[in-house]
Amino acid sequence: MSELVAGYGQLLGEIKQRIRSAQYAALKAVNKELIALYWDIGMLIVERQQGATWGKSIVEQLAKDLKAEFSGISGFSARNIWRMRDFYLTYHANEKLTPLVAEISWTHNLVILEKCKDDLEREFYIRMARKFGWTKNVLTHQIENQTYEKTLLNQTNFESAIAEDYRNQAKLAVKDDYVFDFLELGESHSEYQLETAILAKVQPFLQEMGGVFSFIGNQHRLEVGNREYYIDLLLYHRALRCLVAIDLKIGEFEPEYIGKMQFYLAVLDDKMRMPLENPSIGIILCKSKDKMTVEYALKDATKPIGVATYRTFSALPQELQGQLPGPEQVAKLLEGIE
Repeated sequence: MSELVAGYGQLLGEIKQRIRSAQYAALKAVNKELIALYWDIGMLIVERQQGATWGKSIVEQLAKDLKAEFSGISGFSARNIWRMRDFYLTYHANEKLTPLVAEISWTHNLVILEKCKDDLEREFYIRMARKFGWTKNVLTHQIENQTYEKTLLNQTNFESAIAEDYRNQAKLAVKDDYVFDFLELGESHSEYQLETAILAKVQPFLQEMGGVFSFIGNQHRLEVGNREYYIDLLLYHRALRCLVAIDLKIGEFEPEYIGKMQFYLAVLDDKMRMPLENPSIGIILCKSKDKMTVEYALKDATKPIGVATYRTFSALPQELQGQLPGPEQVAKLLEGIE
């Protein structure tokens, strides 16, 4: 009896996990069916509209009849039916995106449909929301803060410093520019004030960093020989399974910052990295940077490092608007989001 009691906790835990897995699988299946239903309704409306003079009154009548017939089911408002039509029209000719839209919820799809400009941007947010489990609010925040554009513009040495099997995924973990408007800092502030403000708003900070980071600590101490060194912020990227060192700088990027970060990463890999974890990554956050200077500074760096800017106000700088890579490069990068 004592042995049965001793093993009961493990048994209960395993059964609970199995139930949760089944519930999640059921929810995914229900979501796929719902998306398929809305897709079919959108398709039927588009087909009937071809060569006919369908207007607002027809859809309003359709919504009224459907709600009367299926009174216990929501989602058949006239507005939502028009959305189903737009949903089908947006994706029906794209064989790549058609199966992906069923992997996220209808509310997520609506956010992407309403806020994204083209198929590549839609694909980016669909894949990111699916992979990292973004809520609707997080997805909206990422789109409004232009995560797609900032990710495509990022400056790293990952092409040479990270293994090919997770290189594209790592590139997507670093933006070119971060918006910390939630910190409520003035334009002029010290590194101590910046770090203190981040510590007071850790969750919004992690969300802006990408939503898949865990916070380990600040002023993380490294002992090397008879000296001590401190990393401003230490995070963990759950998807990449690696430590991420953050160096905060309130001025313009300087080339010597790379050497300091390489030192931090070497010590982290030697003293903290676990056997199954990937090599540590460094992100240098500066108030400003000269892209050519960053490019040369990263050229011979062997540790994976990204250099980004941060701002305490919103909006992508105008000078970056026309610098996005071409469609082929974007499509290749998106292959890293499974």
